[in-house]
Amino acid sequence: MSEKPPYVSLHVEESPSNAKSNPADAGAAFVLESKGTWYHAGFHLTTAIVGPTVLALPYALRGMGWGPGLLSLTVAFLVTYYNYMLMSKVLDHCESKGRRHIRFRELAADILGSGWMYYFVATVQATINTGVSIGSILLAGDCLEIMYTDLYPDGPLKLYHFIIIVTVVLILLSQLPSFHSLRYINLASLVLCLAYTLLVVIGCIRAGASRDAPPKNYSLSSSKFNRAFDAFSSISILASVFGNGILPEIQATLAPPAAGKMEKGLRLCYVVIFFTFYSAAISGYWAFGNQVNSNVLKNLMPDSGPSLAPTWLLGLVVVFVLLQLFAIGLIYSQVAYEIMEKNSADSTQGMFSKRNLIPRLILRTLYVIFCGFMAAMLPFFGDIIAVVGALGFIPLDFILPLLLYNMALRPSKTKATFWFNIVIMVTFTGVGIIGAYSSVRKLVLDANQFKLFSNDVVG
Repeated sequence: MSEKPPYVSLHVEESPSNAKSNPADAGAAFVLESKGTWYHAGFHLTTAIVGPTVLALPYALRGMGWGPGLLSLTVAFLVTYYNYMLMSKVLDHCESKGRRHIRFRELAADILGSGWMYYFVATVQATINTGVSIGSILLAGDCLEIMYTDLYPDGPLKLYHFIIIVTVVLILLSQLPSFHSLRYINLASLVLCLAYTLLVVIGCIRAGASRDAPPKNYSLSSSKFNRAFDAFSSISILASVFGNGILPEIQATLAPPAAGKMEKGLRLCYVVIFFTFYSAAISGYWAFGNQVNSNVLKNLMPDSGPSLAPTWLLGLVVVFVLLQLFAIGLIYSQVAYEIMEKNSADSTQGMFSKRNLIPRLILRTLYVIFCGFMAAMLPFFGDIIAVVGALGFIPLDFILPLLLYNMALRPSKTKATFWFNIVIMVTFTGVGIIGAYSSVRKLVLDANQFKLFSNDVVG
């Protein structure tokens, strides 16, 4: 039997008697401190999954039509719930064997016994998390610009000014020391996503029933190639919308023993997902048909003609989305902060000691400034994040949980579970490859619109 890679650190809860002689690393002790309850995990999961991307779900239905679209949405709903439950069972299984994993990369490397798997997961996870952080800053800046231009149509401020404002706010919020310290922010995030989804649904129903609504047409492209391309692009959107890539880190925040707690948190999260995803997808596609935009808000407030929803409603949606984007930016930064803290902090000293506070302030500030700079420089990040989603979320959320389950718990090959997992892995490997091709194709087609430090968000 091959030895485990020497860099794999298996975090095991230690008794006070030996904690001093074998202390946890600072990333585990500080950023991923294990104090949470199952409902705190539910708050974290909901923030990681349910965000402004729900506004793209009507567009996902547009690429497939009513029947295939709702079927694909339901398949993504069921498969991701199943995968996340399996991932939680794998983590519980390892904990029962005396190895409590708190990092996705270490879990994958330990079970699969491959050195390159550690770096593969670490690279994909870092790319996703940094990408989402950049996207959150960009979209939050865009929300501020929307409100500003509505109040001051000829005002001098540009998109990058609002990105700077968002970056400064996130620098302040980034000093919250641990994942667990975000629990009430993520509860507020849960309430916000329910609130703006409800408002968008009301707006879509009102718009669909109004005289100014465009004629309802649900037909697909006449070209078979374009229909296939649209369908796989829609599936790629669904994969990105349901993905999170940080479930092990979220489960790490649970107070031990964690067994069974994550399942309750997942149920809470998926109740919210059911109401928000289905209501937004169905109402938006019903109202605008194949004219629906990749952001249904743009249909509700078109560039020409009157708004199709009350100004107060649209204003509240933009404010609620803006506030939730801060929570999303924070939660997806935690893996980066954990890596920083593991290598820069001293777990034998206090979390707020001068020795640990100064490096935390400097490193987190530099990280947020980097994300803010990239958001200002690359406002066409929407197309890039679609590629990252296809290449990142599908491996981490649709394939690896099943592989880890089959390897760790070893269900019998004579049982349906083993082969069901294999079928899902093979299917979504193909979907990921085709989805990545579709996303890259869209990136190339939109390339003529790209301009560094542009004042318009492309994609």
